[in-house]
Formats: sequence, structure tokens, C-alpha cells
Amino acid sequence: MTTNFQSIPLIDISSLVAKCDDPNAMKDKDVAEVVRLLDRACRDAGFFYVKGHGIPDSLIKEVRDITHEFFALPYEEKLKIKLSADTGYRGYQRVGENITKGIPDKHEAIDCYTELTKGMYGGLGDPLVGANKWPTVPPNFKKLMEEYLVLCTELSRKIMRGIALALGGSVDEFEGKIAGDPFWVLRIIGYPGATSISDEGLPKNDIGCGAHTDYGLLTLVNQDDDKTALQVRNLSGEWISAVPIPGTFVCNIGDMLKILTNGVYESTLHRVINNSPKFRVCVAYFYETNFDAVISPLDMCLKKTGGNKKLETAVYGEHLVSKVLTNFTY
Repeated sequence: MTTNFQSIPLIDISSLVAKCDDPNAMKDKDVAEVVRLLDRACRDAGFFYVKGHGIPDSLIKEVRDITHEFFALPYEEKLKIKLSADTGYRGYQRVGENITKGIPDKHEAIDCYTELTKGMYGGLGDPLVGANKWPTVPPNFKKLMEEYLVLCTELSRKIMRGIALALGGSVDEFEGKIAGDPFWVLRIIGYPGATSISDEGLPKNDIGCGAHTDYGLLTLVNQDDDKTALQVRNLSGEWISAVPIPGTFVCNIGDMLKILTNGVYESTLHRVINNSPKFRVCVAYFYETNFDAVISPLDMCLKKTGGNKKLETAVYGEHLVSKVLTNFTY
């Protein structure tokens, strides 16, 4: 359950990244401190920044730069990789095509997923069957994003190992049947700059992405360094800004981790409002469970919460597909 946090904690995870594959990692005092901080952040806010993550700053920036290049292209060029049901909901969507709780969002995006083939998972994944639609302009877009995906997947596995330890489990608690073969989602997002000002002093039609929680285990957000737009809601309903800190990722936990912990950790509501006149980009990597994982509260988390199962069992792939099928205006 979240608290009335007023800021989002920053955690240096370098010792965890270096030692999380050691079965005795918790005997290292630096690792134990990272684990303690992760536990506090996941309980209090469901959001935290990480530094010392091992992904080069130059690559993080290059990913944002090439994203700016793509969104600056003529509309006709972007439409060459247009998203539709026929593409398995992969590809480019224009501003207003993505909807959150029935309201069009003020952003454009490229959506990518782990590639699925027909009949995988007994047809559960069939709506998402297809290859990702990478743009050919800029020319090295696909190569750069695929390199980035590998690094984000490995970093997420390491952070999840820290979270497993934070819950009192074994270091590989979330591997195997839960996330031994993790599905991933990548949303490459562009938010137009604010244009007109309303009576309240806020731009009209200003919600870049409406309030929502994420679906899976862990999200890594790579956001522009010079525009504050991501906001996180605390227990009092106040919106706390996730001010960019260069060289960090903003991390947050998703619905599947909330279920696994029986609500000990919260998937926190967040939204995006770009009040800057400048175009903003964000590349959000979502580390998920196995696509067909059946997610229920873990025994160790049931014990922490009085033994009562507070949250319903979910199948990750069903949860994702139900969301994707209602996320667009067509």
C-alpha cells in the first residue's frame, strides 16, 4: 500500500547489479542495503529511480535521440509502419489513437512486443501474432532498439532478483514458472508540446497519457532529461512529479507484482502531462511474466498479510490482450 510520499527515492543499485547472481548476495552489506531500499520504495511509492545500473548513458541518450528523429519525420513516412489488428497491434499509432479509460491520449507511439507465432500458448496470444514493425528511417533504428532491449531485459531480471530478496524469498523467486521466459513490451512514445493555455493556466487537452497502472512486473522509463511530465499519485491523491535525473531510469511496479505480493507492493497510478512547449519523448520498457503465467499471491506474501488472499488470480497473457484490445480508437 502506498503512503503519502512527497518525492520518489533514488537508489544506487550498482552492488546488486554486480552480485545478484551470487547465491550468497545478501551476505554483502551493500547488496543488503540496496534490497532494504527497494523494499521501502516498493511499499511506500511503487516508484523509484535507479542509478549504477550499468547501461551506458550514451546508449540511453542515443535511444531518445533516434526516437526524436523518427517522430520528426513526415506523417506519411511514419504511416509506413502503421499499427492495426492485422499487424498484431504492433507499429505506429498517431496522436489520439491510444485511449486510456475511454479518453484519447495526446501522444503518438510505436508499440513492440516479444514476437509470437499463431497457436503459441494455445491461441491465447493470437491477437498479438506478428513481427515488430521497425521503421527503416532512421536507418539504424531497429539495430539500436534491439541492442537496448537485450540490456533492459537483463537489468530488469537483476532488479527483480533484488525485489525477490526484499520480499524474503530466494534470489530466483520470480524465475521459472513466473518469469523464467519473460515477455516484454516496448512503447516508444512522443508527446507533442503544449500549445494553448486554458483559464486555469494549464494547456488545453493536455493529458499525454491518462492515469493508469502498468500491467506486468517492472517498468523502466527512459525520459527526456529537460522536461518534467511524468506524475505519480500518492495515497492522498496528490500528483508527485518524477523530475528527470540524467543517467537514471524511473522504475515502477506493475499489476502482476501487486498480485504476487498480495498487495504488499502497489502498482501505483501515474499519468503524463507535457506542459513544456517542446516535443517530449519517453521510451518505456515493460518487463513482464511468462506470457502464459498464472499469477497468484506467493505463499510468503500471504503469510505477511494475515493469510487472506486479497487479489484474484490472473493469467498475464489474458490480462495483456484484454487491455490491448480496448486501448485503441478502432
